[in-house]
Amino acid sequence: MADDVDEQNPDTDISSKIRRQENNLFLQVRSSAANLERELFKDLMKGYNKNVRPMEKSGDITKVSIKMTLTNLISLNEKEEALTTNVWIEMQWCDYRLRWDQPPRSALYGNITSSLRVPSKSIWLPDIVLENNIDGQFEVALYCNALVSPDGCVSWLPPAIYHSACAITVNYFPFDWQNCTMVFRSQTYSANEIELVLTKEDDITLEWVDIDPEAFTENGEWIIRHRPAKKVINTQYTKDDLEYQELVFFLIIQRKPVFYIINIIAPCVLFSSLGLLVYYLPAKAGGQKCTMSVVTLLGQTVFLFLIAKKVPETSQAVPLIGKYLMFVMSVTTMVVINSVVVLNVSLRTPNTHKMADKVRKIFLNILPRLLRMQMQPWTPNGGHASEMRNGGTVSAGRNGVHLVPCRRRSSITVITKAEEYVMKTARSELMFDKLRGRNGLMKSVLEKLHDGLEGGTAQHLVNSLAKASPELKQCVASCKHIAETARQQNDFQSENEEWFLVARVIDRVCFIVMVLVFFIGTIGIFLMGHFNQPPSTPFPGDPKKYLPPLHNITAVAGMETNALG
Repeated sequence: MADDVDEQNPDTDISSKIRRQENNLFLQVRSSAANLERELFKDLMKGYNKNVRPMEKSGDITKVSIKMTLTNLISLNEKEEALTTNVWIEMQWCDYRLRWDQPPRSALYGNITSSLRVPSKSIWLPDIVLENNIDGQFEVALYCNALVSPDGCVSWLPPAIYHSACAITVNYFPFDWQNCTMVFRSQTYSANEIELVLTKEDDITLEWVDIDPEAFTENGEWIIRHRPAKKVINTQYTKDDLEYQELVFFLIIQRKPVFYIINIIAPCVLFSSLGLLVYYLPAKAGGQKCTMSVVTLLGQTVFLFLIAKKVPETSQAVPLIGKYLMFVMSVTTMVVINSVVVLNVSLRTPNTHKMADKVRKIFLNILPRLLRMQMQPWTPNGGHASEMRNGGTVSAGRNGVHLVPCRRRSSITVITKAEEYVMKTARSELMFDKLRGRNGLMKSVLEKLHDGLEGGTAQHLVNSLAKASPELKQCVASCKHIAETARQQNDFQSENEEWFLVARVIDRVCFIVMVLVFFIGTIGIFLMGHFNQPPSTPFPGDPKKYLPPLHNITAVAGMETNALG
């Protein structure tokens, strides 16, 4: 067994030596390559001036191609009208001073075929800045290394977090979409010195904002509908002006309204609909109606205040949700006015107001039939189309309006009126002292008639009737007074009740009108937001979609579909 081990040891030693030699050779080659790259970098930087634009001969224009990759649409602050994005800005240009594929450098560094990483602050950089930034931060977030190829072309891909201005259109908030732009321009070079172009890949110009589905983070409030890019030539300027050329990247985004529907719109609609419930309170409960309506109005004011804190302070347009709140506040105000009017009508009396026959005909006959209200009808001859029988009413039957039984008059009222008549009559006119007693006139008359009946003869009866004649006259007068007073009271209460019924009809008409106005207005206003959709193409009149080929956008389209769902 030991002999076998001894026989295997020489082979093992040889393999180990070979591996060590290979590792040493690899390290030497790597060290040599690193040394060569270091020497190349020193050679490239020798006499290099980063403040001078790469221009091989006079009149040369440096072409700078730009590509923007969006990694995160962080937020859109409507109040400050600021768009915050996280992007990668890829810039490419050629610098003849950095090439090593031509003599004499090719003889020394021809073995280096890969890109050389150099500090970006050591070479010339095009001063391309975001023109419409709002925080004064023109530089990128990180000055990462630049990649220099053997032919001297430089590729620089710095990350940046930009805060750009975005004019907010609040007309349809929260069912709105916005068109935000990011404008890039050279800060010091004109079009005669550098030319800004969009990057080309596989002979295809990237006329869009690039999105990497694996790196892109979806925004919870906004969805990107279009993302075109364009080079804009401002013809009102010359090539010597800095404003002549610029690259504009568009982000047409649509708001996801679910958050606002759940937290603002739905509570506002439900809360505002409570204002219509005041019509279910009695017509005379005007105080309670006004209180409930004013509370609803205050709640709507709170919602309006919340919206005012969200949208920008502008007088150019009113947001859709603001229009709706003003609409429901107007409806609630009308409800308060209706409640006051109904209360005023219900408390009217014949002493203060006289009801016209036209008012009776319209509000007590025509409208109740149309509204199918259970109410006692009024006839043009001045009476009601029913007659009282045993404390109830008989329906007119022909017009189909159901009558409501009148109130029963208390017998206490009749006794009170009789006593009132006695108190108004002078004491000298009273024939007997017992008239001042509790039993009144009728008791005195019955006593005198009782004396005549006890005599048994006709003469006694005649004498008793003669004695009771003044009291009988007083009884008849009292009955007439009671009947007249009861009739006046019935007429007074009847007209009072008519005013109350008119108030009920007005209340019902206002209820129907306000319900129709509320629901039609609510549906109409929010349908305006529903039909406010972003255009099918980024630019009006241009059928071009400005999107990458279909196989490159499948993942992004899937994310957008999921976001809408």
